[in-house]
Amino acid sequence: MLPEALDMKDEANRPREPWKAFQVRQRNLDTKRDAVLQTAAHMFLENGYRRTSMSELGTRLKITKPALYYYFRNKEEILIECYRLGISAIEGLLDKAAVSHGKGLDKVRAYIEAYTKAVVTFDFGRCVAMLDDAELSPRSRREVRDLKRKIDLAIRAYVEEGIADGSVIACNAKLASFALAGAVNWIGTWYRPEGALTADEIATQYADLLTNGLRQNGTEGRGVGAKKASVPSTRKAAAVRDVKASAKAVRKR
Repeated sequence: MLPEALDMKDEANRPREPWKAFQVRQRNLDTKRDAVLQTAAHMFLENGYRRTSMSELGTRLKITKPALYYYFRNKEEILIECYRLGISAIEGLLDKAAVSHGKGLDKVRAYIEAYTKAVVTFDFGRCVAMLDDAELSPRSRREVRDLKRKIDLAIRAYVEEGIADGSVIACNAKLASFALAGAVNWIGTWYRPEGALTADEIATQYADLLTNGLRQNGTEGRGVGAKKASVPSTRKAAAVRDVKASAKAVRKR
């Protein structure tokens, strides 16, 4: 569940002055750790993980480097926590979306909307989508990839459920889950908060676009692992129209 201190409205309205958390000695440890994480996530996305140093992070927060190490042992620990918070953001939005209801395709759609909102609304969500874990140590990389795997496995399970209940076309569920996650992750490369589309609009349009390619049109699915799935020409044409509409919407930004 998404921590109360990091709910969507709070982060969206949070001023970019995290250093103020350290001006008052009475501020609790959690508030100061939150300020470190918020600032680090923003700097990782702005400058890249490798090019962001602990010294620069301390400077941005207006605290000394030794003081920064009081809250986190190293930069890797900060990044891993950013990933954890990003996954928590997705899970929190899923809880609100009641993803347990409906058929498999409905759950896929709810997940895409939740994942998209996390990427466009939270710096932590964008960290999950955009940062390269190859720069981490082997141990930290394994931990981060285990966190990311939760997203893939959840989407894959919903796709498989949809194939089984007939709401999703017969397809390779693993490949489909990679394609869906990859499409949402790409949002982080072009999204700008000041753009014309709101987070809800982007999430809805992405969910429409991506689930239309999986929707079963009145025929029974052939089960998980099917190697071939015929796609009617009308659905191909609809998919092309969806892609063009999405591209047009992006250009308007």
